[in-house]
Amino acid sequence: MTTFWGRHFGATNPEPPAARPGALRPPAPTPDPESPAAAACASSCSPAEISESFHRLLFALPAATEGTATSSGRAMLKRLELLSTRFDVRSLPRLPAVLPQLLRTLKNDTAAGAELAKLVGRDPLMVGEVMRVTSSVHYRAAQPIGSLRQAVILLGQEGLHRVVTQLAMMPILQASTGNSTHAGELLWEHAERCAHACAWLTKSDGGDTFEAYLAGVVSHTGTGAVVRLLRQLLTDAPTQALDSRFIMECAALGTKLSLQAACYWELPERVIAALDENQQAQDGSDSQLGGALRVADTVAMAQVLVSHEALPADVDLGPAWPGSHAPAKIRRCQDDLRQHFAADPAAAAPA
Repeated sequence: MTTFWGRHFGATNPEPPAARPGALRPPAPTPDPESPAAAACASSCSPAEISESFHRLLFALPAATEGTATSSGRAMLKRLELLSTRFDVRSLPRLPAVLPQLLRTLKNDTAAGAELAKLVGRDPLMVGEVMRVTSSVHYRAAQPIGSLRQAVILLGQEGLHRVVTQLAMMPILQASTGNSTHAGELLWEHAERCAHACAWLTKSDGGDTFEAYLAGVVSHTGTGAVVRLLRQLLTDAPTQALDSRFIMECAALGTKLSLQAACYWELPERVIAALDENQQAQDGSDSQLGGALRVADTVAMAQVLVSHEALPADVDLGPAWPGSHAPAKIRRCQDDLRQHFAADPAAAAPA
């Protein structure tokens, strides 16, 4: 990663202070200088409006107020696209060496706890994370966990899948934005929620929940590169508000780079296909996983916006996908996300 980020982005200026997100409530007396402005949505936002608001928040770009002149940023988009062609996936970090073998073993329903513990034991970081999670309130057993094998058995295959995936992807996402700590935290906040929602939706349809979780976690791995590129370009750009088309072109570029990263990491074919579908406009031809990822991406963005006071807490996305997802199911997914991420983050991580 250092080769690519250092060569093409170099050092960037510290993240500039920005206004608090455009909340649908009176602003706090002391605005948070780390939170950029975002387009405020009503409780019946469309997926496109939510995506624009989320990416404005992520890119630290303010929304245009009524009467404010906007710019299409056409020249900047051309420069952005040119710079993005230099994205060399070979400079991305490799996933932990033990991960592919562990994932293959986890695919086998008969894999024994001792076999899984042996694989996990090859990576000290993975051992530490498994022991940390199983010591949390969520997993706390009647007797203290005395061995890695006990911890692995307590987690179960689904829990171990998620712990392993999070351990591999969290540092990649958080580091991808460089010195933009705010954006790195937002990307991980979204990734956790998107993965959880995608697995929830897939499980209700009888699909592979691990592939769904993996698709959700990696769905924006390339967007950090766009954050870095934009910060580089905006140092010389006017402060005029940028229009919706510019924001969505940047978002589309992030999705494209995310797909390239997934291919480089040789993720499962269905995961790559779902990421590819997520680049396209919805036309009713999505696979089961692709359809779940499309919904989960937006539902997760909405919850992130709620947590940053850029969207009302009662936003209802139930009717957003007529003909493909029942409104009641989407609402249950939203409720599940609210409940899950209202818990202690350390305890909720692999649930």
